[in-house]
Amino acid sequence: MIKQIRITTILWLALAATFPSFAQQQQTHTLGSLWPLVKANYPGISARTAAIDAAQLNEQAVKSNMLPQVSAQVQHTYGTYKGNAGAFFPQPGFFNVSGATNPSARSIATAANSFGSAMVEWELFSFGKLRKESQAAGALLRKTVSEKEAYLLHLKKTLAERYITLLYNDAKLNWTAKNAARLDSIRNLTAGLSAAGLRPAADSLLASSSYVQAMGERDKWDGLKNASVIHLVELYGTDLIDYTASARRFSNPVASQVNGESVLTPSHPLLDALDRQSGYHQLSGEAQKRSALPSLRLLGGYAYRGTGIGPEGMVSGAWKDGFSNSTSNVLAGIGIVWNITDLHTSRLTGEKLFKEAERTKLLHAQYKQAMQADLSASQAKIVQQYEQLQKTRLAVRQSQDAYNMYVARYKSGLIALTELLQIRTLLEQAENAHIGASRDYWMLLAYKAELTADFDFLFNNL
Repeated sequence: MIKQIRITTILWLALAATFPSFAQQQQTHTLGSLWPLVKANYPGISARTAAIDAAQLNEQAVKSNMLPQVSAQVQHTYGTYKGNAGAFFPQPGFFNVSGATNPSARSIATAANSFGSAMVEWELFSFGKLRKESQAAGALLRKTVSEKEAYLLHLKKTLAERYITLLYNDAKLNWTAKNAARLDSIRNLTAGLSAAGLRPAADSLLASSSYVQAMGERDKWDGLKNASVIHLVELYGTDLIDYTASARRFSNPVASQVNGESVLTPSHPLLDALDRQSGYHQLSGEAQKRSALPSLRLLGGYAYRGTGIGPEGMVSGAWKDGFSNSTSNVLAGIGIVWNITDLHTSRLTGEKLFKEAERTKLLHAQYKQAMQADLSASQAKIVQQYEQLQKTRLAVRQSQDAYNMYVARYKSGLIALTELLQIRTLLEQAENAHIGASRDYWMLLAYKAELTADFDFLFNNL
């Protein structure tokens, strides 16, 4: 029984010891865990969302032009009332006076007036101009949505590149730290051998000089890593997460993406945005050309007028008398409005918009061709880059084993310090080549992800 209790206690202690490690594994992050933070906090995304909201409001405003347009005015005035026969063209800034030409002797010089009117104007037929304007507004909204999707895709690539740059600078910092540690070990070993008279004092100075240079290089990469942290944090605006797991995956990437298809998706956000832009210019051009045609409108109006001038010629300036002697009138009819002078201008503006639509279509074809070529080229590079990674990883292992052997030979006095430092330089070059190959591999994957509009592999495996 006591033995069983001891076994149970040991099991519980083992579980308690492994729980922090398990919890730490649960908190490991990938590149994909940063994207929701960027999407929630980056101002550029909010700016694109605001542009979509503005396009939606513009579409509603354009559609409201199809509704009857109602205008009204109410005024109460004091003024003279001298009337005269004649005619004039009404222009902005004019006002009309009509009154008795022979007021009574007891009349005053100014009279109170009141006036109110309401007008309804409904464009019944305009050769499809309003419909084309509404369609153009809808195309503008869809274009704005596509531009936001293209922006999000580019922002994902920016996030991936900055994250890869951070991991690269972190790997280089660790690499310089390992180099400094090796040189420090050589320096201590050389100092001991020099003190024992087994090595010349110059060896100690040479080892110390190499160590100081390595520490200076470490300081350089420490600054570059800190700068890359600042650039990365700028995208999501919070504290830097733990990227330890990503640092391990950076130097040991998986190969499942190497044999992927290199076919450009037709619905790529960038191509879709160009297609939407071309459609918007086309519809705007059609609406512009149709605006030169006449429009048939239904007109209706109501007017109320009061005056302080009575039928017998008595004039009153009292405020309330301005509502006396009132008359009301209604007016209804159908009119045709045609700005003939605008025919030439509207035609030229429409042709210009058609040329813009044609230019955008050609850009769409150019971008599609270039992106397909870039995608195929990237796929070929990725395959060879992964092969290089396998070779650089093997070269690092072999160089490390050779370096350990040469350290033992140096301790035994079989080789000189300069030979050991040369072997260490070869190991340093092999490690540096592997770090650079890892960065190039992940950067190629980021570029391919932008071309295919698919960042799932990159977000889940880095």
